Amino acid sequence: MEIEKNAGLLERPDYPWRNGYRVQIAQRGGIMRIGIDVGNTGAVAFLNSKGECLGVEDMPLMPLNGKKSQVNAVELSRILERWKALSKEPILAFVEQVSAMPKQGVTAMFNFGMGYGIVQGVLAAQRIPYVLVRPEAWKKRAGLVKSPKDMARTKAQQLYPNVDLSLKKHIGRADALLIARFGSKE
Repeated sequence: MEIEKNAGLLERPDYPWRNGYRVQIAQRGGIMRIGIDVGNTGAVAFLNSKGECLGVEDMPLMPLNGKKSQVNAVELSRILERWKALSKEPILAFVEQVSAMPKQGVTAMFNFGMGYGIVQGVLAAQRIPYVLVRPEAWKKRAGLVKSPKDMARTKAQQLYPNVDLSLKKHIGRADALLIARFGSKE
């Protein structure tokens, strides 16, 4: 996958995400990176070109058939639009590349896949280039291979102490931060 050149973008083959594709970044000022942990417990994190956290927002949801919910495309679009307007840097999103998991029902996987598609569709509609990142890749970069799920929250708290990750349910925020950080050279 190659993201098209525009607005003074320059190829950087030395960046860590060379898994068969090249991504281009801005010549001046770097990029704002967006990390997206897909799913109902996911989140969207925003890092500036220095790797500093600008903000983290929980994945917006809307009701779907009773107790179930799905990603709210309109609200996600509004969130991304607001951050695009605030950014003075080009933007590149990193989306966790999810797949079916064992022991999950067909309906649950369909709804999860639907959310994954909504995220990609909203990014495309907002004209935000994105890279799909396998969980193994961002976890390896964060030093979390074969670690318990909650270790991502501990790592993110160490790296971003000003971000509220105090509750166990904030694991999606932590994942989104670490996914965004995957795109940096830090």
